Amino acid sequence: MTGGAVRAAFAEQALACADMGSPLTARVLRLLGKALSPGALVDDLVLKWPGDPSPFADSVPLRLAGGLHALILSGQDRSLADAYTHADALDDPTFCAAVQGAMARHSSFLTRWMQSPPQTNEVRRSAILIAAGHWLDRHFGLPQVLSELGASAGLNLIWDRYALTAGQMRLGPPDAVLDLSPDWRGTAPVSGAPQVAHRAGVDLNPLDPVADRLRLMAYVWADQTDRLDRTARAATEAARMSAPITRADAGDWLDQRLRQPFNKQLHLIFHTVAWQYFPQATRDRARAAIHAAGARATETAPFALLGMEADSADPGAGLTLRLWPEDRSIDLGRADFHGRWIDWRAPAP
Repeated sequence: MTGGAVRAAFAEQALACADMGSPLTARVLRLLGKALSPGALVDDLVLKWPGDPSPFADSVPLRLAGGLHALILSGQDRSLADAYTHADALDDPTFCAAVQGAMARHSSFLTRWMQSPPQTNEVRRSAILIAAGHWLDRHFGLPQVLSELGASAGLNLIWDRYALTAGQMRLGPPDAVLDLSPDWRGTAPVSGAPQVAHRAGVDLNPLDPVADRLRLMAYVWADQTDRLDRTARAATEAARMSAPITRADAGDWLDQRLRQPFNKQLHLIFHTVAWQYFPQATRDRARAAIHAAGARATETAPFALLGMEADSADPGAGLTLRLWPEDRSIDLGRADFHGRWIDWRAPAP
């Protein structure tokens, strides 16, 4: 990949960060996109990235931003922490020099960090899962088996422990760990009583909510303290619940998972901003397993696939739901990538 494509990826991601409420991360990426130069270890890794560095593929800018935040959270670079804290008082050359200094001091750490894709595990995406979970309960009236592809630390695998407030409606348990209140647009969600019978997830690099807390928190943008707080509370609950997350290829795991009988239960597969990171071979295996499971679905053992992923439309991500045995596709609407707003279009169940 050319250096021009890499710089374009940094510029594009900077605009996205600004749009999603992180002016600090936007500034870091905007300046680095212009300042990267051959000769330094991290700069060379970024400029010679072998794959697609863009936000809709390998997300190289977010990998680097996460690594820099990790240096601050772990206390490894006090100078960088000071620069982030006082960023508004620093002009661009001074601020950029502080960031580049940290990249030079911690080049080995950053090059290792960047080998894995971002794992944001954005908890506010669970607002979509809550709304869909209630809709599916009204539609099928069955206990739900949850299977998450790209589960990271499993923070969204425990969506039934959170509450959603949408207008005058509140969905979720009275003792919810988090109350999510996105800007709700479109139709009102329906209220059900979803019961989770079993949950499990898969990830190539699953994060333990205790042991891997640094990586989990580092991909939350440094100037978004509300997101940091939500992530920390969700991680504590995920550690308590200990939902099993397997280290494996999603396609292989899904093929085995879908062969298990779940009679008189709805099996819900879901992925939120994860599909883009799967290699093509993984996507092909997952699709084959899903279609085979759909063919086996019955009225007493139905199957559903829920996706929240980037597509060719704007703004935000598309929300799609497919149901079997009826083999029906439903447009649920769109949502901000971080769950700040949801435009809900689900029909009546």
